[in-house]
Amino acid sequence: MKKTTTFILLILVTGLPAVQSCTTDPYTRERQTSRTVWGSVIGGAAGAAAGAATGRDSESRRKRALIGLGIGALAGGTAGAYMDRQEILLRQRLEATGVSVTRIDDRIILNMPSSITFETDSAELRPQFYDVLNSVSQVLEEYEKTLVNVAGHTDSTGAASYNQTLSEKRARNVAQYLIAQGVNPTRVAAEGMGENQPVASNQTPEGRQANRRVEITLAPLTETG
Repeated sequence: MKKTTTFILLILVTGLPAVQSCTTDPYTRERQTSRTVWGSVIGGAAGAAAGAATGRDSESRRKRALIGLGIGALAGGTAGAYMDRQEILLRQRLEATGVSVTRIDDRIILNMPSSITFETDSAELRPQFYDVLNSVSQVLEEYEKTLVNVAGHTDSTGAASYNQTLSEKRARNVAQYLIAQGVNPTRVAAEGMGENQPVASNQTPEGRQANRRVEITLAPLTETG
């Protein structure tokens, strides 16, 4: 299996004004980031992305960093209840969007299919994907004691190296968008899985479509693990 790359997304000093330059929708009273600001954040965050260890080691580093910033860890059985409330809210906000919400122990997995995420062979977010990510970011801001792991996946069409790079770009763009909406970048990691973790057969069009996806896994901020 190919080595995948994880990116810990950090805010540069020059990127802070862009993240904070938001407007308020006069009808919904919700904060919005302009497309111009979003473009500048993409550039800044891409330059700030640094290679880091994958998987649980990455989570441990982020946990230590967040706790060091004064965000208290969830203790004992409170993590499960905390994720319960977050899961309920996510299911409400993402109903009828095409995003599936799966709970595995204390982790929540948001499966975002290719029909709403990216065009074929593109890492540019579809316009309808903005609303989905806006809903997710609003919940994440409310539940700040959550780590955010973004994984990009492709089907097996084309060269494996191309698919790997494409999956990394897609995951990174999703993570950067969440950060642009106000999610603490210390919470976020992005990883490209390429074609290595299919959920269906790549021998059929339906299977390939299912394999082209972005998954956001949410994990509670705890002292260990």
